[in-house]
Amino acid sequence: MNAAQYNTIVSLLKKRLHEPLNAEETVLLEQWLAESGENREMVQRLDDPAVIARELAVIAGAGESIYAKIQDQIPELAAPLPVSAPPQIPFLRRGFIRYAAAAVVLLGIGTYVWLGRHQEPATRQVVSSMKDTLIVPGKSGAILTLADGSQIVLDSIGNGRLTEQNGSEVTMQNGRLTYDPVTESKAATAYNTMTTPRGRQFEITLPDGTRVWLNAASSIRYPTVFNGKHRKVELDGEAYFEVKQNAKQPFIVNARNKAAIEVLGTDFNISAYDNDKSLNTTLINGSVKVNGVVIKPGQQAQVTDMVRVISNADIPKVMAWQRGLFKFEGTPLEEVMKQLERWYDIEVVYENERPALRFGGELSRSMSLKGVLNVLEQSGIRYRLEGRKLIVLPK
Repeated sequence: MNAAQYNTIVSLLKKRLHEPLNAEETVLLEQWLAESGENREMVQRLDDPAVIARELAVIAGAGESIYAKIQDQIPELAAPLPVSAPPQIPFLRRGFIRYAAAAVVLLGIGTYVWLGRHQEPATRQVVSSMKDTLIVPGKSGAILTLADGSQIVLDSIGNGRLTEQNGSEVTMQNGRLTYDPVTESKAATAYNTMTTPRGRQFEITLPDGTRVWLNAASSIRYPTVFNGKHRKVELDGEAYFEVKQNAKQPFIVNARNKAAIEVLGTDFNISAYDNDKSLNTTLINGSVKVNGVVIKPGQQAQVTDMVRVISNADIPKVMAWQRGLFKFEGTPLEEVMKQLERWYDIEVVYENERPALRFGGELSRSMSLKGVLNVLEQSGIRYRLEGRKLIVLPK
């Protein structure tokens, strides 16, 4: 993109925040949007106050020279930018959002590419450093391992048929993998495995119509067709299930060979990460048995060497990841760091002792790692970021 094209697009994005574009301007912007998915994502994120807050926090720490150039073009930003964005982002008043978003536009949603090319060497060095340390949030993606051991990376697969697996047609539709039984298979039961690496999550519809949302750093193993008396799957990590009701064929989740969750038709969340203290099953609707213990909607079964039932589970906190949020309620630092490791694909290490900190509030999972850390820093965390290694310092 040359200087003239850049200036045109920035002007259109700024104008769009204040008033409708005319027909000619709309065509120009649509052409630019069609050039790449990144362009489309940029515009979508301009409408998200959480994203704007995060980018403003980064801009505020980028140095006065960059902010001064923005301020020259947007006088309404005369007041100092907030240093960081608190969880509820109270400073983004309705009248301020337009100007805040315009500031973000000028920096290309945190990429700093254009300003980085046209600043003096010292400023360019700051901009380059910020680009290098920007760790973006996770996204939709997974690895599908077929019965023969071959693998398909699902991150950028378009809609359509992928393969047939022992009686089921496997298709991709709008970012969801679906198994549709097409023939009665007399062959031995075949299994597929879906794995979400760190920084990925994915949705799958199993052969019986059960829908599963797989969180980051998780895997689910399942038959390509459900035959026999039970529908059995194996889970490692975290997933939310909407089980298709079938009283004649109960649905059973074997979670890390540590818990058996049996259901008929219900909605529930299982968190079964191997580095967590307990394996938790939280029931939203219906009824389930966890290692033989029945729980009701709103309850959570925590499995260690026994089953402990929590009567009033924090459902919004449990389901926050499904809504694109981190939700903390007096959450210990170590648990917060585990979530960041999984979602941002980073390694967290502690320099000396682990600070006894707890956190509360909600944050968007669409924020960059730096944006999240800016917020957590206000609660006392001290850290150093070296590439993808987050070093937590003593308090």
